[in-house]
Amino acid sequence: MSLQLLSLALVAGSALAAPAGNLLPRAGTASAYGQCGGSGWTGATSCVSGYYCKATSDYYSQCVPGSPATTAVSTSAKSTSVAPTTVPTTKTSSGTPTTTKPVSSTTTGSSTAVSSPTTTSGSGSTVGYPSNPFVGKQMYANEYYSSEVVNLAIPSLPASLKAAASQVAKTPSFYWLDTHSKVPVMNSMLDEIEAKNKAGASPPIIGIFVVYDLPDRDCAAYSSNGEYSYASGGAANYQSYIDDIAATLTNHSSTNVILVVEPDSLGNLVTNLNVAKCANAADNYKASFKYSLSHLNLPNVAMYLDAGHAGWLGWSANIGPAATLFGQIYKSAGSPKAVRGLATNVANYNGWDVASAPSYTQGNSNYDEKLYVDALAPLLVQAGFPAHFITDTGRNGVQPTSQLAWGDWCNLKGTGFGVRPTTSTGDANEDAFVWVKPGAESDGTSDSTATRYDSHCGLADALQPAPEAGTWFQAYFQQLLTNANPAFTS
Repeated sequence: MSLQLLSLALVAGSALAAPAGNLLPRAGTASAYGQCGGSGWTGATSCVSGYYCKATSDYYSQCVPGSPATTAVSTSAKSTSVAPTTVPTTKTSSGTPTTTKPVSSTTTGSSTAVSSPTTTSGSGSTVGYPSNPFVGKQMYANEYYSSEVVNLAIPSLPASLKAAASQVAKTPSFYWLDTHSKVPVMNSMLDEIEAKNKAGASPPIIGIFVVYDLPDRDCAAYSSNGEYSYASGGAANYQSYIDDIAATLTNHSSTNVILVVEPDSLGNLVTNLNVAKCANAADNYKASFKYSLSHLNLPNVAMYLDAGHAGWLGWSANIGPAATLFGQIYKSAGSPKAVRGLATNVANYNGWDVASAPSYTQGNSNYDEKLYVDALAPLLVQAGFPAHFITDTGRNGVQPTSQLAWGDWCNLKGTGFGVRPTTSTGDANEDAFVWVKPGAESDGTSDSTATRYDSHCGLADALQPAPEAGTWFQAYFQQLLTNANPAFTS
């Protein structure tokens, strides 16, 4: 099952390979961790110095550290390749930054099996999914991300970090359905979860996935453009994608699943309609959300729409319009009961509850995610939207961050893994801290000649050289591990 699933993920286009550090390829050679063979492969079949080409399946061979006599550690692999999210830095007419990525949480606590929350009642919201879907469950620690850590990260790490890295490999993180071809991987993961639950997994395991294939997605950024465009049949393609997800979820009706829906999309409709691509896509975005929310409204599903973060929608000029938009989208889909609330800080760095406002927050009263969540919750209630939240703490372990500007989102220097997934949030509005973006999947390439280059990935506070969005970034993993707060122990 594990090898079969890894092969399926690789065929689906999962980002397993990327150059790390200064290991750049010569002409005719594959980069460190790059693809070097597999079914239908026509590219380079040799590797940079210090790496050799290892077959991980019939479909995929990869440049790994060492020589054929020194094989990399292997593990079973289930897929959580993560398409990085990107948030542009634009300004309102008053000059207030409207888009940025978060900084980290210094709260402690970690568990795969999520515990009962310290508080159970929120801001009075009575609509949507009736209770915290994480309580009494354990999140799925998918083995694809685990395989990245074990096969790609650990062999190149100093001996002093290897034991800690093995703990990262066991931490649950979301699997991103960033192309239609990844849906079969979701099916295989749910098969495994279902089998483990039938075998007596305690607490029961829940699946955790990101729906992320909206046509013209990330309309104000460059590094994570998707496979569909509304101008080329994207609306119908997206409906087919959603239909296949819905069928997969229906076929696993005994397994509870959490979905984070379309990172960055609705935030762009709040702040970036001055960007032509966003303005042109706005009505189609809304129609696609209506379709996805209504068709994924299933008894075993709880959905959280993406709500950006404090440095984006948390500004006073943005937070009210954001709440209104969420309410409109929710009602247009028929107020689906499977919608539980909003996800914040996805793929970002903001702290959950910081001691004082960092200088780069520029006077925003909502300078961390807790302030943002608690300010947004009553506005959502007024708009008729369920006021419950989850927050991505996967890369927010260092506070304050090294951001030169709050809008600097790409491969930020100095970051660390944050609080492990848990329902012990200490906030009535907050269902759970989660890892939506697995650490060390690149936010975007620093190669200014690349088609998907975004200038944020070339800024002074971005770690470089960086590979393409979604591919493994070894130097970034080592940074996250070294700076983890709380630290990982063996």
